[in-house]
Amino acid sequence: MSRIGERIRYLRTMRGLTQKQLGKMVGVSDKFLEEVEAGKRIINDDVLKKVSKVLEQDMDDEMSARADEDAAVKKSESTVKKAPAREVQKLWTDAFDSVLKTVNVYGYDLEKVLYTRQLPVVSNKVEGYPKDKVLFIRIQDNEMTGFRIMEGDIAFGYTTNEIENNSICLVEYEGQRFLRQVKKLDSERALLVSNNGRLMTDTVSVKEIKVLARLERLEIKL
Repeated sequence: MSRIGERIRYLRTMRGLTQKQLGKMVGVSDKFLEEVEAGKRIINDDVLKKVSKVLEQDMDDEMSARADEDAAVKKSESTVKKAPAREVQKLWTDAFDSVLKTVNVYGYDLEKVLYTRQLPVVSNKVEGYPKDKVLFIRIQDNEMTGFRIMEGDIAFGYTTNEIENNSICLVEYEGQRFLRQVKKLDSERALLVSNNGRLMTDTVSVKEIKVLARLERLEIKL
């Protein structure tokens, strides 16, 4: 299997896409993708750019970063042979932490870890965000169905306290936590928007709400 083919297969699988689904999105057959992932066919630059766009990863940067990561792992392997037993675990953890990041999945409390998932680390970032900020949130209600966000879905995002206009965020207000679209009205007021089949809005003081995390991508439960 080629390095690019292996990377495409990994990222495609992480996003829950079949070869047929990805092929349809970039305009190639599933047979073509199967051969690319198996290292039996070379993918041209135009198709690779389309795949990169769909999978939200720049493959050229990814390949360069992966080469550096492989070198780091090999260096760690050689060091492990000389290291005392008590240091072996730390060496392996440090080596693989530069390749894959274990990302926690939380409920709205952001305290109890429901389970974990692994995402690739590229240039010390995950999905373009600082790796110490990323997380997954399991949706706990149907208050945002109008935004195609439903109970049981998993959303990828990052922790932040900034109020960004038109962002979908986990917020805390009057002792409760929930998802809302946040619209800034001015420097002192914001609009919290929900939609469970009926659009509802609350005008609040920006001093009274606390943004906990911003959602960037949704994985729909089928």
